[in-house]
Amino acid sequence: MTDKDIPPAIRQDAATRAFAGAIALVAWIGLGLQYAGIRSHHDGAAEALWVFFRFFTNTTNLLIAIGFTAIAIGQWRPASARLLAGLTLAILLVGIVYGLLLQGRVTSVGYAIPANMLLHKVTPLLVPAFWLCCARKGTLEPADPLWWAAYPFFYLFYALARGLAGDRYAYFCIDPTKQGWAGVATYVALIALGFVLAGYALFWADRGLARSRSRTH
Repeated sequence: MTDKDIPPAIRQDAATRAFAGAIALVAWIGLGLQYAGIRSHHDGAAEALWVFFRFFTNTTNLLIAIGFTAIAIGQWRPASARLLAGLTLAILLVGIVYGLLLQGRVTSVGYAIPANMLLHKVTPLLVPAFWLCCARKGTLEPADPLWWAAYPFFYLFYALARGLAGDRYAYFCIDPTKQGWAGVATYVALIALGFVLAGYALFWADRGLARSRSRTH
């Protein structure tokens, strides 16, 4: 079976592409502001990029920016419904963890103020809205939430490796110098459990919406 034989993962119309383009623009602007804020506190571009890629917020929003740019210009693969759902879940994690654990812990100044708004609040609202309105439903599989969990777990090992190598730990909840390894393990277990449960909630929402739409057609 080729891509041409597979129904598109998203609606194929100008409004959908415009919505995707708006999400991509928000993400790119937020990332640009975030980098500018980091760059203003570091001597070189390479050092600023190293700090920029410390954070899950930035890596996830970069994936959102690239993915939604691809949708906006018509380059999203027809078989990528699962990837879109995985991106949706990842950006939801960004918004939820920020709201529950991180908001207010650091005072934002300068470029960081609009960057935090765009990357922690706006994209985590827009991307799920896009998935609800524009994504093809009924294609997700029961194992998908476990596959989606690979990305945050990969980030966790990457962030811990950076910290152990002498870099700052990106977040207090994965900093063993502040929480101890038992505390880190507790935070990681709770976030992982929440992520997988949210993934299955997304899976069942996909199934329910698919059944609902099939009854109305």
